[in-house]
Amino acid sequence: AFAEVAVIVHPSNASTIDGSSINRIFTGKAKSFSNGSPATPVGQAPSSKATGEFNKKVLKKSASQLKAYWSKLVFTGKGTPPKEVANDAEVINLIKSNPNLIGYVSDTAVTGDVKVVATF
Repeated sequence: AFAEVAVIVHPSNASTIDGSSINRIFTGKAKSFSNGSPATPVGQAPSSKATGEFNKKVLKKSASQLKAYWSKLVFTGKGTPPKEVANDAEVINLIKSNPNLIGYVSDTAVTGDVKVVATF
């Protein structure tokens, strides 16, 4: 069985972040954290186990549903999908150096460089 998915932010981020706001940020419906600072989501490659868990548990969509969702938004100019990196370590590296990012990793990959705001 796969471990839980941890949603992480920069340690300085004091925003209130719940499942609903995470969903809104990762589907392009929200562009900022509760404190007003910009929120930029970082995803992982579709083949990543963390991505599969995150899509199912947080976004409540399959990979193909998400692909169709983003295709429509990109086509109409209404959004761009989250930047994708290869693995947990890359997500952590980006987030620890940028307070505006939010991402997800396997909960076993979390380091002291980032702050966990939710696990699913």
